Amino acid sequence: MKRLVSWLMGGVLLAALLLGLVMAPSVQAAELRNLVDDKIAESGGKIDLNNCSVRRFQVYPGMYPTLAGKIVLGGPYDNVDDVLKLDLSERQQELFEKYKSNFTVTQPSIALNEGFDRINDGVYR
Repeated sequence: MKRLVSWLMGGVLLAALLLGLVMAPSVQAAELRNLVDDKIAESGGKIDLNNCSVRRFQVYPGMYPTLAGKIVLGGPYDNVDDVLKLDLSERQQELFEKYKSNFTVTQPSIALNEGFDRINDGVYR
């Protein structure tokens, strides 16, 4: 009888361990949050002028690298139109107006603005 109880307890322990291994990744995934991904998701698919790098502007012809550099270094912005307060040439103002609907502004996040990553964040075509 003692041996049977021992085998049953061992089986229950083994089943609990296996269940823990199977269930743990899904439970952990729900609890862990990446703050950078949350901040990027907050921009709604638009380029966040307060939290982007120069390379994000490559998709807009004429903006990369000169105008993009001015925009990135000129922040933080309260709204998208604040970019027009920068010292921009007429051509740069026209380019910005052309693509303005593709930009948004959220609060700056230290995780996205720290160091030199705003100039070169390693995003290549």
